[in-house]
Amino acid sequence: MRIAIIGYGKMGHEIEKLALERNHQIVLRIDENNVKSITKQDFENVDLAIEFSKPESAFFNINMCFDNHIPVVSGTTGWLDNFDKLIERCTNEKQTFFYASNYSIGVNMFFKINTQLANMMNQHQDYEVSIEETHHIQKIDAPSGTAISLANGIIENIDRKIKWEKEAESSKDSVSVYSFREGSVPGNHKVIYESPFDKIMIEHDAKSRKGFALGAILAAEFIVHKKGFYTMNDLLKF
Repeated sequence: MRIAIIGYGKMGHEIEKLALERNHQIVLRIDENNVKSITKQDFENVDLAIEFSKPESAFFNINMCFDNHIPVVSGTTGWLDNFDKLIERCTNEKQTFFYASNYSIGVNMFFKINTQLANMMNQHQDYEVSIEETHHIQKIDAPSGTAISLANGIIENIDRKIKWEKEAESSKDSVSVYSFREGSVPGNHKVIYESPFDKIMIEHDAKSRKGFALGAILAAEFIVHKKGFYTMNDLLKF
């Protein structure tokens, strides 16, 4: 594939490295320094774009690709207020869009375990549930998109929980989410169930960005010649 990387930061560089190892080409690199000068001609040799930018840029970036009929794999979090507008464009214009809050294969297995555990805990009201997420100090959004996905998985399966809230705002009917920003941590997420008698915890700890980058490239390879909206559930056949 001939790939455009949108957001040429640490993740963009990791994606580039792995894409080249898998015999793909990087034909366009877009970041905040050149995005305003990009033209239709720049997309002529692009088969697909992988977008990991900033929350305030993602909606514009994906629309720019759709305007040029370029399939998009996006992993930017913190911008989902406009998500439905992109899904509508994807459906009405037969665009191709793959979105995940986290592209790690392990994290998506963690999502599945999280929903199964929440379903089991629905009948056990002695257990209170919370989420802890830790990332590097450069991460802008808090809670992380992964933590929000975990919280939503709990809310969908535990009747007594109807929303998620940040630690200081939490109430009895919410899932409390605690966010920490430390050093260069790639990503750590814990789901904790605690009763007066014991504690159950499941955890995912990322060792590096490489797992996220590989998942994004696998997603890109998956949507070649496809139309529509896809997620990691489609890729992993959950």
